[in-house]
Amino acid sequence: MEVPSGSSTPVNIAIVTETFPPEINGVAMTFGLIASELGRRGHRVTVYRPHRRDLPATSLVTGITEVALPGMPIPGYPLLRLGLPACSRLMGEWRRERPDLVHVVTEGPLGASAITAARRLGLPVTSSFHTNFHAYTGNYGFAPLRRVVLAWLRRIHNRTLRTFAPTQELCDELAAQGFCNLAVLSRGVDLLQFDPRRRSPALRQAWAVGPADPVVLHVGRLAAEKNYPLLFQAFDAMHAANSRCRFVIVGDGPLRAQLQRRHPHCHFTGFIRRDALARHYASADIYIHASLTETFGNVLTEAMASGLAVAGFDYAASRQFINDGVNGLRVPCHRPGDLIAAAVRLATDAPLRFRLRTAARLALEPQSWENVIGRFEADLLDIVSTARLPRPRPAVASQPT
Repeated sequence: MEVPSGSSTPVNIAIVTETFPPEINGVAMTFGLIASELGRRGHRVTVYRPHRRDLPATSLVTGITEVALPGMPIPGYPLLRLGLPACSRLMGEWRRERPDLVHVVTEGPLGASAITAARRLGLPVTSSFHTNFHAYTGNYGFAPLRRVVLAWLRRIHNRTLRTFAPTQELCDELAAQGFCNLAVLSRGVDLLQFDPRRRSPALRQAWAVGPADPVVLHVGRLAAEKNYPLLFQAFDAMHAANSRCRFVIVGDGPLRAQLQRRHPHCHFTGFIRRDALARHYASADIYIHASLTETFGNVLTEAMASGLAVAGFDYAASRQFINDGVNGLRVPCHRPGDLIAAAVRLATDAPLRFRLRTAARLALEPQSWENVIGRFEADLLDIVSTARLPRPRPAVASQPT
């Protein structure tokens, strides 16, 4: 069912997030698009985010207002900033101009303080669950803290009226861990931006590949949670089976220098602009998704929309969109060897690669951002409407005459 592109009930929405454009990651991209589209639909959207010195005077996202709050670089990951607690500042802002709803995107100190501020002012507040931080503890040597991190996330989200997660699968997992009031906020794909027609022979020439040479692409943060040992093991097997394979890695992060030293035969681009990103996707042929900690995996759907042959583990976006053997290859999560075997199939079987690439684009065509954001907008408006209903007065016991 198509969702109307405009709302007849404009509201004032405050979005609190520790990552937002121009930062490049799935959460920033998702809420940059959501904020812009909600503004286009007539809502007043204000985004509260940590200050960055490189931010322009006006928002990079059209139709919204940005308010900069205190923050600091994340230790070991200076590309992103951690928002500091800002309860008093936010209460002052929201007393002067009361939002109809507060939506908290990230669970750091800034997000936690925003929930406290909203509750003290009697404002309806919702949240999003985007990142399995408790799962990341093992990647960074803090596995004993997994339960503590999970308890923190559960406390943060259970103080909000509704927590939105990217898939029903994740909602079910969170419910089993004690999270309440869960709903799905899926991920859309910009089908105009990510399109096979953006394929660039000039870009492939710059990569020193021929028209029939398979290019394997990876897009994302170069960080431990992305399972790079398995990804490069898969590429090594692909290259051994087909020496014409080339590997292009788009993104930046704390592991970039180490990975470049270890894999000098691969092409590392660093961060690139979004229009260039679309050309990189469309100019490649294969996408191998090795991560096991994603809450969704925007990169997989962007790769499919761009017409790439994909392989990934059976969870999150892979489970939702890959029909194994029809529009991609999907393998059990506990069998990394199967992912390597699937990668080798894509590297060596050109007819299979061509068939999957064509079907991948067709599978993503119903997943437009307009439909996804329309459903999210309807959920938010329902919460605002419920919050505005007059509360029933408590019954007063009749007095004896």
